[in-house]
Amino acid sequence: MKWARTSRDKMHHHADTIGNLLVEGFHYLGLFIIGGMIAWASVVAFLDMLTRGHASVDDILLLFIYLELGAMVGIYFKTNHLPIRFLLYVAITALTRYLIGDISHHPKPDAGLLYLCGGIFLLALSVLAVRFASYKYPSSKPIDALGKVVNKTNSDL
Repeated sequence: MKWARTSRDKMHHHADTIGNLLVEGFHYLGLFIIGGMIAWASVVAFLDMLTRGHASVDDILLLFIYLELGAMVGIYFKTNHLPIRFLLYVAITALTRYLIGDISHHPKPDAGLLYLCGGIFLLALSVLAVRFASYKYPSSKPIDALGKVVNKTNSDL
C-alpha cells in the first residue's frame, strides 16, 4: 500500500503545481489587462483634455481616480492583497467628482447635495475606522501564492 500512498502524493503534487500555474497565470493576465485598460483610459482622457484645450476640476479628479486604480493594481500585483482603503479613496474621489459636476450644472442646492456630502463623510469615517483597526489589530504577515512571506523587514529576520 506504500506505492498507492506515494502515487497519490505525487498525483496531488502534480495537480497542485498545474493548478497553481493556471491560477497564477490567469491572475497575472488579469492584472496586466486591468492595468493596461487603466493606462489606456487615462491616456484617452488626457488626449481629450488636450484637444479641448483645457482641463476642468472634473477632468483632474478623473485622472486621480485612474491614478488610484493603477496604484491598486500595482499593490495587488506586488503583495496579492488589496487594501480596502484604496477602494474607499476611489469612492471618495468619484463622489467628489460627481459633486463638483452636479454643482457646476445645477447651481441651486437640493437634497442631493446633502446626500453626496453625507456619503463622502461616511466614506471618510470608514477610512478612519479602517486605519485605526489596522493600527490597533494588525493583520498577519502577507504571503505570496507559494506561502512565502513577502516584504520581509530586518526585524522579521
